[in-house]
Amino acid sequence: MIHYHKGDLPPGLDFGNSIAIDSETMGLRLQRDRLCVVQLSAGDGTVHVVHFPDRDYSAPNLRRVLADPKITKIFHFARFDLAMIQRYFGIACRPVYCTRTASKLVRTNTERHGLKDLCMEMLGVELSKQQQTSDWGAATLSQQQLDYAASDVLYLHRLRDKMDELLVREGRTALAQACFDFLPDRAALDLAGWEEEDIFAH
Repeated sequence: MIHYHKGDLPPGLDFGNSIAIDSETMGLRLQRDRLCVVQLSAGDGTVHVVHFPDRDYSAPNLRRVLADPKITKIFHFARFDLAMIQRYFGIACRPVYCTRTASKLVRTNTERHGLKDLCMEMLGVELSKQQQTSDWGAATLSQQQLDYAASDVLYLHRLRDKMDELLVREGRTALAQACFDFLPDRAALDLAGWEEEDIFAH
């Protein structure tokens, strides 16, 4: 089930202790392309799609969820979404889990770490990426866009469970947690101008 909201979440929603989050933007450049959509799911088959066509990011109810330290935020490629959330809401989401980061730590037998690849290989679910480059800044989103946005968060809880099993198997759970803990700071570095430079390199 998909719930479409303009400008903010409705008050009083309970997402439990973990929530899958993704964002849609006008492009992939942090300083140029604006945030258009944030979609969220508690892993129960329901997705809330919050659309910002008027560039009003006050969104007090969404902000409370994003800033809640009792809720683990599950992303796929958290680095980008966290940077967008920091830029437009001023919130460094914590705690964080990134299924792409986990995949890179445990699926070293492959270079295929995209969400579409993981859903197919780990869950047997085929995702369509047809709407990925559509106009997310439109005044109203189409049903096709809503379906696409929903698919990006519907399976993240299940992927996290699969990744957790592999992290335990490969003995990399602690290393993964250290990476997750650093991700909000990595996003801050991106926003501060170190997006391309590895500051840890010689």
